[in-house]
Amino acid sequence: MKTLTLKLPDILESRLNTFARKRELSRSEIVRHALTDFFSREEMSESGSFLDCSRDLVGSIEGPSDLSTNKSHFETYGK
Repeated sequence: MKTLTLKLPDILESRLNTFARKRELSRSEIVRHALTDFFSREEMSESGSFLDCSRDLVGSIEGPSDLSTNKSHFETYGK
């Protein structure tokens, strides 16, 4: 495992130390978990929006283009 040195503002160091004491974890372990979580969220956001994931389905269903413009589509809504 490689060693990384980083500079932290005093407030982050204090919060990290407090969190480590409360959870009985090393500061390194907390930072590793935080980085893993950060990168997994980045990967999810890079996978695209719902529209990006379903772009091939757009326009594949026939029907009115905007249901909100025709109030008769809401007559049986909620019944």
